[in-house]
Amino acid sequence: MHFSDHNCTFAHRMKKIVVTKMNFLIGFIVVTLVLAGVKRVAGIDANVNENASVNENASVNENESAGENENLTSHPIPEQNSPARSLSPLTSKYNRFLDGKHPIYSVSSFKEEFPDTNALQLTAAEKYGVKPVANRVDAEHRKSELVYIGSNPYYEVRSLSSSIPYLVPRAAVLLQDIGKNFFDSLQVKQIPLHKIMVSSVLRTQEDVAKLRQHNRNATEKSCHLYGTTFDISYTKFQTVSNPAEAPRRLVRDDSLKFVLSEVLRDLRNQKRCYIKHEVKQSCFHITVR
Repeated sequence: MHFSDHNCTFAHRMKKIVVTKMNFLIGFIVVTLVLAGVKRVAGIDANVNENASVNENASVNENESAGENENLTSHPIPEQNSPARSLSPLTSKYNRFLDGKHPIYSVSSFKEEFPDTNALQLTAAEKYGVKPVANRVDAEHRKSELVYIGSNPYYEVRSLSSSIPYLVPRAAVLLQDIGKNFFDSLQVKQIPLHKIMVSSVLRTQEDVAKLRQHNRNATEKSCHLYGTTFDISYTKFQTVSNPAEAPRRLVRDDSLKFVLSEVLRDLRNQKRCYIKHEVKQSCFHITVR
């Protein structure tokens, strides 16, 4: 009787031991799977963090590069004892020479912004100008209709060989405003002052005839005959400086041309003049309207 009870107790204990081993095996499998899942998740997080770090570094480098480019763009004009800074050509609608708050934009296209043909300008010249002047003697007798334009604080008249420094009053006012507006724009952009250079003004019929002998592009019906038209060089500018002061900073002519083009575009949009961008003569051909 006692022996039977003892066997039942032993069998019951063995059954518990077997169940415990089964539970242990199941638990081991579950724990292994959980650990594998945790490891996989941790690996994914590590990759995400690594990619985020790479992207962050790339963003920082890009921002640093952009900052360097911005610094190069807004770099001030070099002093005279340093070589002039080289400017890249226009690659978009707006120019990139900056002084900080007031950039130089120039115009989208000289050809498109200043397309006014000689025929168009001739119509305005005949409307607002004087009758063609025969020669310089005739010009002396026509001073009541014309205004003498000499070099002044806003523009410089170059040595003239094929024209004389006279314009009708409305054209003289236009020229004065161009020079003044150019000055104002340079000051706003913190660029050293320069005066525009007038390269051609009123031509007499005698001047036109002589000019046509060695210049095939010169037309017999020139707008310059009427005192309404003048040319402004875009490759030559007169530096304004005080001899008693330190040398001025160098400014490239093309930078000054960009500023001048902005001034001329605005006046043309105000319908104050017609303008042609002359490539061969390197000037803006301007007629008052």
